[in-house]
Amino acid sequence: MKPEGSPPSGKPRLTTSAMIASIAAEGQRTRPAPFGHALVELARSREDVVGMTADLGKYTDLHIFAQAFPDRYYQMGMAEQLLFGAASGLAAEGFMPFATTYAVFASRRAYDFIHQTIAEEDRNVKIACALPGLTSGYGPSHQAAEDLALFRAMPNMTVIDPCDAHEIEQIVPAIAAHRGPVYMRLLRGQVPLMLDEYNYRFELGKAALLRDGTDVLIISSGIMTMRALEAAQALSNDRVNVAVLHVPTIKPLDTEAILREAGRPGRLVVVAENHTVIGGLGEAVAALLMRAGVHPAFRQIGLPDAFLAAGALPTLHDRYGISTAEVTRQIKVWLR
Repeated sequence: MKPEGSPPSGKPRLTTSAMIASIAAEGQRTRPAPFGHALVELARSREDVVGMTADLGKYTDLHIFAQAFPDRYYQMGMAEQLLFGAASGLAAEGFMPFATTYAVFASRRAYDFIHQTIAEEDRNVKIACALPGLTSGYGPSHQAAEDLALFRAMPNMTVIDPCDAHEIEQIVPAIAAHRGPVYMRLLRGQVPLMLDEYNYRFELGKAALLRDGTDVLIISSGIMTMRALEAAQALSNDRVNVAVLHVPTIKPLDTEAILREAGRPGRLVVVAENHTVIGGLGEAVAALLMRAGVHPAFRQIGLPDAFLAAGALPTLHDRYGISTAEVTRQIKVWLR
């Protein structure tokens, strides 16, 4: 007799819950809690840095900062509006708060508090939010599929979507050096490591051409840059030559790099993002190209304008077209 809870015969047992499942592929290199460790390193030389969270220190890697600097760590409880209002107040007194929560709570629950007390006042608050886009399997209550669209529309707000651990470690000191409010998507836990293989260096407001190619240009941000690089390698086996332009800063957009690369003739331009196709990087790039009179063949890979299902992340990424296999398949279809 099978023990209670055993999976049906022939089906693999899930080893993680939908909420905490890693976005790293099997065997992929990872680095633990890059945000938490980078913030500790920053705080050693910046006494104005404080860490704040709304009962999610462990789940945003801020617990590492709390262990290193307990007197500079503020646990605000399950009260996101209070978190951001207090962060604004501390910034007004000369501190640099790094405030963490889930992306859904910042972009939906506390949006007005961020808008009025941080963005309008141009306060030096850094907002780092976990579970961006489709990185949680818990359904619409925890899937921040529209966060970039919301924060792109907020005046004074810089918006960043990092790809991997290597980039997050560089972003933390970079946004500390930048005066003004920042919204940063956060990858937490065991975070994939890939961009170090490309000698990549993060620059605020700058895109980076990670690989060149003559057939397709993928313009991507966040985890979709990992997917783009993997898809480019897979497509090379079919003699499809794919370029990948990584755009970590969604606002302000690197218009010069995008126009230069998208303006090269003879390439299909595909924007890939872990975000709804409404209001994110894809529409930002499309609007830029139209205004500049650049008209390549253009496609989008992103999440649908819909409330997404709950489930295991690999299944959901396949279902909604943002897995490496689906990105590869879709580009092949478009090239036929």
